Amino acid sequence: MNDAEQTVSVARPSQYAKTIEASKRIRWDIDKDVIRGRDFDFSKKFLPDGLARLDQLDFLSEPDKRLLSQIQGRTYANLFGLVERFINAKVLEVGRDHWLGDQVALEALVRFSDEELKHQKLFRILEQMMAAGMPFGYTFVPEPDGVAGFVLGKSTWSVLALTCHIELFTQKHYRESIDADENLSALWKDVFLFHWKEESQHAILDELEWIREDAKLTPQARDQAVTDLIELVGAVDAILQMQSAADAAYFTAIGGHTLSDANQARVKDALLKAYRWQYIVSGVQEPHFGKTLGSLITPAQGERIAQALAPVLQHVSAH
Repeated sequence: MNDAEQTVSVARPSQYAKTIEASKRIRWDIDKDVIRGRDFDFSKKFLPDGLARLDQLDFLSEPDKRLLSQIQGRTYANLFGLVERFINAKVLEVGRDHWLGDQVALEALVRFSDEELKHQKLFRILEQMMAAGMPFGYTFVPEPDGVAGFVLGKSTWSVLALTCHIELFTQKHYRESIDADENLSALWKDVFLFHWKEESQHAILDELEWIREDAKLTPQARDQAVTDLIELVGAVDAILQMQSAADAAYFTAIGGHTLSDANQARVKDALLKAYRWQYIVSGVQEPHFGKTLGSLITPAQGERIAQALAPVLQHVSAH
């Protein structure tokens, strides 16, 4: 048994059991706890400033920035509905390893799957609610089943790494949403709160399963898994590029005034920076993710990942 297997062997009973206990304690209902009979107030922002990241668009009015945050909120709901589709499928797949083994681990993963299905339903409902209150013309570009099929075609190690990254950055998103901002939608603040409560447990399970999967790999298989992870992040970025262009075009069409070509380009670039921050960089810079990833790969593999991420990091940090 190698070190990684020993770590999981020791950690599994207590860690899996703790997530079960937490799952029971924090269990929430979409209608009773999150929505509570409310509708969206379109006089409020949907995403907090720390996520919307629109401070560089000094030519826009505050109502314009509020509208852009609402468009970003709609895309946020759709993107999480998308990623949770492949996350749930992978959780069900890795759970097979526990069918006739550790039943505590199996229960934890079954609960994980059930909660991910609930999250998908929540984000579908939010999309419907936002669609009812926003002008026609919004387009969510990626096709969820097609994206999920592509992701699930990659190695389990790489999918679990991406999943851990996603569920860790939801912690950052929650922290950004709890600021006492009177101009932020109360309903959206609750979405961040309740999503975080369960995703914080999912991140623990992701890490345990990722380490367990890593213990199975040969050095050659792990190197290919790193390649897969780089390709998955590249695919995420391609989606963000397409969606930021679509969202910028939607904003220009419904904003009520004419923007110059240069300012339209600035809106598109600002949205891409925001989306890259929200869905890639906020997770990459989460210290725990870096620590876990670094413990599983070689320095050379870490350098490969860093080189692949460099253009995204440079773009997000550019002013």
